[in-house]
Amino acid sequence: MSAAVPTGQPHHVLPTVTTDPVVVAAIAADLDAAGFTVERVDALWGAEAAASLHRGTRVAALRALAARETSPLTTLAALFVLGLPVARSDAERSFPTAGLDGVLAAGLLRTGDDGRVFPTVDLRPYAFVDDLGAGSWWVVSDLGELALGTALGEEHVLGIGGASTTLSGLQVPVRVRRVLDLGTGCGIQALHARRFADQVVATDISQRALDIARFNAALNGVDGIELRLGSLFEPVAGERFDRIVSNPPFVITPRREGVPSYEYRDGGMVGDALVETVLRGLVDHLEPGGTAQLLGNWEYHWGVDGLDRVRSWFADAPAASELDTWVVEREREDPPAYAETWIRDGGTKPGTPEYDVLVDAWLDDFAARRVTGVGFGYVVVRRAQPGGTGQLRRFERVPETLGSNPAGLGATVARVLDAAAWLGVHDDEALAAAHLRVAGDVTEERHYWPGNDDPTVITLVQGGGFGRRVDADTALAAFVGACDGELSVAAIVGAIAQITGVDEDALRADLLPRARDLVLDGMLLPA
Repeated sequence: MSAAVPTGQPHHVLPTVTTDPVVVAAIAADLDAAGFTVERVDALWGAEAAASLHRGTRVAALRALAARETSPLTTLAALFVLGLPVARSDAERSFPTAGLDGVLAAGLLRTGDDGRVFPTVDLRPYAFVDDLGAGSWWVVSDLGELALGTALGEEHVLGIGGASTTLSGLQVPVRVRRVLDLGTGCGIQALHARRFADQVVATDISQRALDIARFNAALNGVDGIELRLGSLFEPVAGERFDRIVSNPPFVITPRREGVPSYEYRDGGMVGDALVETVLRGLVDHLEPGGTAQLLGNWEYHWGVDGLDRVRSWFADAPAASELDTWVVEREREDPPAYAETWIRDGGTKPGTPEYDVLVDAWLDDFAARRVTGVGFGYVVVRRAQPGGTGQLRRFERVPETLGSNPAGLGATVARVLDAAAWLGVHDDEALAAAHLRVAGDVTEERHYWPGNDDPTVITLVQGGGFGRRVDADTALAAFVGACDGELSVAAIVGAIAQITGVDEDALRADLLPRARDLVLDGMLLPA
C-alpha cells in the first residue's frame, strides 16, 4: 500500500463541500464499485487493528494495508478512514466514474505540493439495523484528531460516535408525517428519522454542518430532508412536529477567553442552560400525541440532586401538565472527570500546559456554581391529545447493563409510552379486572441456601429493554408466574390469598402497585 503518514503537511483548512447532483451520484457509484462497506473495510485490517483505531492509533491498520496490493478499496480506506495521503494515480483509479477532478471540486480531496492527494474530510461506511431491517450509508464529517495530528477546530463537524448511535436507536420506530432534527450536525439523525417520516426538517447553527448534511443525504439518495440555518427552535418558530429528535450541543463549557467553543457540542450558554432551554421549548413544537427523544447533561449542585433539577424544568414549563416525561440517567461524572473527558475530546493532550490550563478553567466554572457532578442520559417526552394530561412522570437512574436491543431502544420507548397511556385509563378497579401476560423476554432467578427448600432471593430478569432486574417475594413471583392472559388480576390475587392464607385485600393493596410498575417496565403486558 502506497499510503504513508504525512510529513510537512500544510495546515488543514476546513473544506467547502459542494453538492453537484451529477458528481455526487458518480462518487456514490465509485464507492459502491470499490466495495466500500463496513464489512469489507474491517476485513482489510482485522479486528485487532480496528480496535486499535478505536483507541486512536492507526499503526496496526496501516501495517495491514501495507501487506495488501493497492486497490480502490485500500486507497479509499487509507484516504477517508485513516486520513492519509495517497499517490495521485491511486486516487484516480479509485474514482473512474466521478473523475479525480470531480472529487476535488466537491471538496472531499485536495492535492499537496508534492503531487500526492490528501483527504479534506472523513468519509466512511456506516451500517445499522432498525425495525425496518438492515441498512447502510456513507457518512461525511470533518477529519478527526488522528488524521489532523492537532486539536480540532471550533467549526468541526462531528461524525458518528457513541452518542449519535444511542440517539438513533432511541428514535421511536413508528411512521409519522413530520420530524424535527434539532442540531443535525452531519445529518445522521435526519437520515435515520427519514426512514419513519414523510418529511424531516433539520436545523443547525453551522452552515458547514448543513452543507455536509446536504451532501450526505445526496450521497445516499435520501430525499425529503429540508435543511434550515439557525439556533435552537428559531428556524421552526410557530411550527409543530410529530416527532423531535436532538443530540443538542449540551457539553458544559466554561465561558472564558482561551477555552475553545466547539460548535458541534457547545451551545454557548452557561452550565446546563442549553438543555433546560430545549426541554422547556418542546411543548410548543410538538403536535398532540407527538414525541421527543433527546440526549442531555444536567448538573448536580451542592445539596441539589441533578434529576430533581430536570424535574423542576418540566414542572415550571408552560403546559407541563400536557407532557408525559421520562428521564433516564445512564451515568454520572465528577467535575474533574467530566472536564478531562471533553478536553481530550477536543484533541488537547494530557500532560501539556494547554491541557492543565483548560482543566483549571473547567474546575473554576464548576466551583462558581457549586457543581458536584454531571449526569448524562436520555429524555423522552410525549404531548397529550387535546384535553388530555400527561400520565408519565418518571425520573430514574438506570446504570445497569442494557438488555438485548439489536435495533436500539426505540421500540422499548414506544412500549413504555403505550403502557403509560394504558395505565392512565386503568384505575385499580380496571387493573384488577384486566388480564395480563408475562413478556417473552422475562425470566426468573432463584437462589437458595444449601439444603433449604425455600428461596432466599427471587429476581425477575428482563432480557430486552433496559435489562431490568426486579427483586420479588414469593407472592409477587407467584403472581407474575400466573399471568398468562387467562385469569384476571383479581382472580390471580384471590387464588394466591386462598393458597397462602393471607388477607386478600391486603395482598391486593401490595401487588397492584407493583403490577403497575411491571407493566410500565414492559415485563407484564395487557393480554
